[in-house]
Amino acid sequence: MYGEDEEIFENETGENEIDPEAEANKVKFRISVIISFVFVALLWAVKGFEVFTKKDLSILGVYPMKAKGLIGILTAPLVHADFTHLMSNSITLFVVMIFLFYAYINSSVRVFLIIYFLPNLLVWFLGRPAYHIGASGVIYGILAFLFFVGLVRRDPRSIGLSLLVTFMYGGLVWGILPYDPAISFEAHISGAAVGILCAVIFRNSDPKPPKYDWEDDEEDN
Repeated sequence: MYGEDEEIFENETGENEIDPEAEANKVKFRISVIISFVFVALLWAVKGFEVFTKKDLSILGVYPMKAKGLIGILTAPLVHADFTHLMSNSITLFVVMIFLFYAYINSSVRVFLIIYFLPNLLVWFLGRPAYHIGASGVIYGILAFLFFVGLVRRDPRSIGLSLLVTFMYGGLVWGILPYDPAISFEAHISGAAVGILCAVIFRNSDPKPPKYDWEDDEEDN
C-alpha cells in the first residue's frame, strides 16, 4: 500500500507505479531540509552553550590580521551576538540552504564549504580591527550564488530560483554598505563575492532540466 505522499501513475498494462522522478524530488527535498535544520540547530546549540556557561564566545570570531583571530575562519559563523541576531540569521539561512541543497545537489556541498570558510579568510585580511561573528556572510554567499548561477546557466529552473531569491531577499543588498558600525559589512561583501565566484566555477556542475519542444523552436527562430 502506498503512502499518502507518494505519487503513482498507470503503466501500459494499467498497473499503478510510483513516479520515480517525483519520488526522487521528494527525497532531495527531505535531505535538503534535514541538512539545513541540523546546521541551524548547531547555531542555536552554540548560543545555548554560551548562555548556560555564561562565557563570551565572541573571541571565536574573526579578528583581522591577528593570530588570535585565525580561529574565526573555522568558528565565526557559529557565534552570534544575541538571540535577535541569531533569530534573524536562522530563518533566512534555513530557507536559502534548502534552495541550495535541493536545486544544486551535485555542487551544493562544495559551494557551501567554500562559502563557509573563504569569506572568513577575506575578512581576516580586509576587515576592521574587531571581532567579526555571525552567519550573515554565509547567507550573502548563498544568496549571491543562487542569483548569479541562474544568470550564467540560463535554464528556466535556475532563472526562476534567481527571481524568487530576488523577490524574497533583494532588500538584503543594502547590507553590503557600511551603514552600521556594529554590522560586519566586510563579511557581507566577502560572502557575496565568493558566492559569485562559486556561481561561475560550478555553473555546469548540475545537469540542466530537459527542454520542452517549444523552447527548441524558439531557439531555432
